Amino acid sequence: MARVLIPVPARDSDPSEVAVSRAVLSRDHTVVFATPGGTQATCDELMVTGEGLDLWSRVPGLKKLTALGRVLRADAAARDAHRALLADPAWRTPIRWDDIKLDDVDGVLLPGGHRARGMREYLESPVLQGVVADAFRRDLPVGAICHGVLLAARSVDPTTGRSVLHGRKTTALTWQLERTAWRLARRTRFWDPDYYRTYLEEPGQPEGYMSVQQEVTRALARPTDFLDTTDRVKASGRARDRLDDERPAFVVEDGNYVSARWPGDVHTFAKVFGKRL
Repeated sequence: MARVLIPVPARDSDPSEVAVSRAVLSRDHTVVFATPGGTQATCDELMVTGEGLDLWSRVPGLKKLTALGRVLRADAAARDAHRALLADPAWRTPIRWDDIKLDDVDGVLLPGGHRARGMREYLESPVLQGVVADAFRRDLPVGAICHGVLLAARSVDPTTGRSVLHGRKTTALTWQLERTAWRLARRTRFWDPDYYRTYLEEPGQPEGYMSVQQEVTRALARPTDFLDTTDRVKASGRARDRLDDERPAFVVEDGNYVSARWPGDVHTFAKVFGKRL
């Protein structure tokens, strides 16, 4: 039995990527969590319920009526996993980011989330970037999914001055998936049109320059080290994997490093990462 560390922000992590990873790994391993202040975190409630993603969401009495929100939210398996997560003593009693000791764990898993409100603290944390760089230096198994790959890409190996992903193959949230969700929300969640974009382009930057895919790619040795799939089912963003159906998933392995794109890959991602332990 291995001990796996999952650091998360205080709020707005993706419920599927956190809860399903925990559910899959905890069958054979011990999962511990870390938050900025050592207090219980909350996942992005919009992704749990789907409420707030439809055009009428701000109309009194209509918020719980979901259409697009029902499609974009965590699926039934992930919502079940999230309910189990809330009851887990490890989730309720995390350690502080500052108290992370890699001597105490056998692997690190980096979930994602897209809501800038909570995720920027996670992605920009020098503490977590140092932890990730040290995990790679020790050759611990490291798993990263969606925006979690961006945290890895920003983590610099002090001996080389380059990203820990420099020279590795990886995937992450693709610009196609990020842009599709962003364009939908700009129409339906018009009062918060950039809900799906953690970072926006500045004047003079081309569209997508601050997307997860493009920032991760800039940290790699070669643009071709960012991998995507041309399989129609995997690339569609409409099909999600299950424990008994890996076909929709796209997961990349490079030594002890495992990466995936979005919540639709998470069951397979967690199973593959578990094998590395």
